[in-house]
Amino acid sequence: MPEFSHLHVHTQFSLLDGAADISKLYKKAAADGMKALAITDHGNMFGVFKFVAEAGKHNVKPIVGCEFYVVDDRHVKQFTKEKKDKRYHQLFLAKNPEGYKNLVKLCSLGYMEGLYSKWPRIDKELILKYHKGLIATTCCIGASVPQAILRDGEEAAEKEFKWWLDLFGEDYYIELQRHEIHEQEIINNTLLKFAKKYGVKVICSNDSHYVDQQDSNAHDILLCVNTGDMQSTPIATDEEGGKGYRFGFPNDQFYFKTQAEMGQLFHDVPESLDNTGEIVDKVETLKLKRDILLPNYVIPPEFKIHSESTPDADTLNQWEYLKHLTFTGAKERYIDISPEAEERINFELFTIRTMGFAGYFLIVADFIRAGRDMGVFIGPGRGSAAGSVVAYCIGITNIDPLKYNLLFERFLNPTVNQCPILIRTLTMPVAKRLLTMWLINMVRIR
Repeated sequence: MPEFSHLHVHTQFSLLDGAADISKLYKKAAADGMKALAITDHGNMFGVFKFVAEAGKHNVKPIVGCEFYVVDDRHVKQFTKEKKDKRYHQLFLAKNPEGYKNLVKLCSLGYMEGLYSKWPRIDKELILKYHKGLIATTCCIGASVPQAILRDGEEAAEKEFKWWLDLFGEDYYIELQRHEIHEQEIINNTLLKFAKKYGVKVICSNDSHYVDQQDSNAHDILLCVNTGDMQSTPIATDEEGGKGYRFGFPNDQFYFKTQAEMGQLFHDVPESLDNTGEIVDKVETLKLKRDILLPNYVIPPEFKIHSESTPDADTLNQWEYLKHLTFTGAKERYIDISPEAEERINFELFTIRTMGFAGYFLIVADFIRAGRDMGVFIGPGRGSAAGSVVAYCIGITNIDPLKYNLLFERFLNPTVNQCPILIRTLTMPVAKRLLTMWLINMVRIR
């Protein structure tokens, strides 16, 4: 039996549309001996980090992708009954780190520039700009080439097909799907003609939205929550339904099928199964986990106590400067530093040094100071950061943790190795001005 990997998969991060838990998908894929698994959620990449991290537990190769909404012009936001917002689905897979960055860019711009109602939309202008490192397919029944086949005829569909082929070349694949829908057979027959005529390789997929076939009803209920309709309302296959109808899937075939099930479904086109392996081999395994990356806070020369030959010298020198600022501020806050206050400050400074977050404290303190100098109203602080005496002494917060018996461990705990969150509320224009000023100042110092 030819090997097959799912390259068109929606998880629960296809919001109110996908009902597949990522860990359950991997467990099923691993149990079936599947080499790889893709994530292709609708219009977003919210689940990508969890998806890639989970892969290592199951020895299944993760492939990062997205199914975008493509329109003629992402900037158009006004429509009528006669001229609706026509969105076409489009699948992209990241072949390498460059492709991943372009996926991120397209997703971000879909929300920043193309968002209409609940749909983040992109257009061909963006695709032309950010297509490198991506693998594209003809996608599903809702994509531009299949829709052209159904609505405009073979000649118009071929023109659309050629546009994508000319752009992506060998990284463009014909995608066949079979969900017991008559229109899909019409689409598949035409796509196979194009494959033969232009020498384009064919893959098969299942438009997976839930893990097992018996999850179909639960998925249908999820769609009803999405659209606010009763499950008893007749189903229309169009995303927006119509009067007296609701959006829904026509049957229970949109689940994560096994290799054997896919082999049986596409037994007459065996190369479509094998070619999923070609894509799997093309794709580089992405490493998305990163250490926390902070700007290198420049400190006065007299605090550069640790030489460059010392490991983490910059971080240690930043801590020395933070220690100086903290005790200077403590004298202003407390006048006479009590043994209790000194013990608490030393404990917090030790924790901050151990975890390597001195630079972070210095940067946030700089922002707050700059904001106050600009006359910006800044509150006393909120969240667990109010439990830090160091934050209080260097002016990040204006709440005395000792007075109110607030716990530092709720804010920063050595057993939880993650960056603390110093929450301050600023309006976006002010935040942008502060960031710009701080960056200019850092460049000037250097």
